[in-house]
Amino acid sequence: MLVQSIRALAALLLACVLPTSAASQPLDEVRALWVVRTSLTSPSSVEAIVRTARDHGFNTVLVQVRGRGDAYFTAGVDPRAAALAFQQASFDPLQALIASAHAEGLRVHAWVNVNLVASANDLPASRQHIVYRHPEWLMVPRDLAEQLATIEPDTPSYLGRLSRWTREHLDAVEGLYLSPLAPGTAEYTAEVLDDLVARYPVDGIHLDYIRFPDDRFDFSRSAMAELRADVRPHLSGEERLRMDARARVRPTAYADRYPERWTALRRSRLTSLLMRLRTVVKRRRPDAVFSAALVPDEADALAHRFQDWRTWLESGLLDVACPMAYTQDPAVFESQIAAIREIATSNDLWAGIGAYRLSPGQTIDNIRAARRHRADGIVLFSYDSLTDQAQHGADYLAQVAEAAFGINTVATGSR
Repeated sequence: MLVQSIRALAALLLACVLPTSAASQPLDEVRALWVVRTSLTSPSSVEAIVRTARDHGFNTVLVQVRGRGDAYFTAGVDPRAAALAFQQASFDPLQALIASAHAEGLRVHAWVNVNLVASANDLPASRQHIVYRHPEWLMVPRDLAEQLATIEPDTPSYLGRLSRWTREHLDAVEGLYLSPLAPGTAEYTAEVLDDLVARYPVDGIHLDYIRFPDDRFDFSRSAMAELRADVRPHLSGEERLRMDARARVRPTAYADRYPERWTALRRSRLTSLLMRLRTVVKRRRPDAVFSAALVPDEADALAHRFQDWRTWLESGLLDVACPMAYTQDPAVFESQIAAIREIATSNDLWAGIGAYRLSPGQTIDNIRAARRHRADGIVLFSYDSLTDQAQHGADYLAQVAEAAFGINTVATGSR
């Protein structure tokens, strides 16, 4: 009762001294920034992240330490990021950021891209990268299924054709993805996370790209073999022979004949991957917050990205739901947050706001909308774009800080 009384008194005092919009924020609200890996490339840029977050009222940073199957920290399972090549080998961006942020009372969540491991436009320089070591683990679009079924994955033409197709379809797919259906990929990604949480005192792990690019993927040889193994025990002997004969002519035969099982298998393998990664993180750091970026439209997430996030939330696989509600339509934003809030009854909800597409006023309005629907926090995408004066001017975050958090950055001298 004493704690509740103190909280109530504190809320009343805040309401008396802060603007209405700022006073309405919960006392324990998470105010976070997504920080893209391009801001982790020097000691000065790391310090700027912490200084900017602190001065503008943010209490959490989600820092992208695995962007494209690389490591923005020292001695990771993945090769060191090429963007760090001009820094001293002793420079560890994650370690430096954690030390600086914790000294200022900020929480640090390691943002890890799970399935997206390479850009199609610029293949990794390191031959130790996973796309070279295990090209057979990469997702294949249906368009290439027949071509790549006749090419050995360890030949240069395999990766070459896959990269070329991806470059031609960058409007739909951002790069090369590991497949959760390929034997070995879950173990590899779990090893990446296990190493990370064992060595760094992060406050949380934030998963991104734990999804398929769309439903055209994965028609790789190994994925088709997994589907065949899943379906055949349920078929009669005659049907097995018939389907195997079809598959020898058309690699996608099982997927074509059993589309519902094919969809279910992709969903279940993605969920199994999430379960494994959660287990790894919680074993090392039970108190670390385990969150994931979610496609906000449930139907799209389920049917095309195979993100069964309703099940993830209802089963307690995520501590925090973080929908990427990047729409520019305020009504759509509010409806998406409201819908997920109704589902995430036992999970925290951080509303992901695509501030890079919005004016400061629109971002402030979305923060207020998220609060109306009892969001436990907000996350702005992204620090990098919002501090780029060429994109947004010099005072974007200052306007948000003043209107949404009650912080006058002019008075504190941080503008």
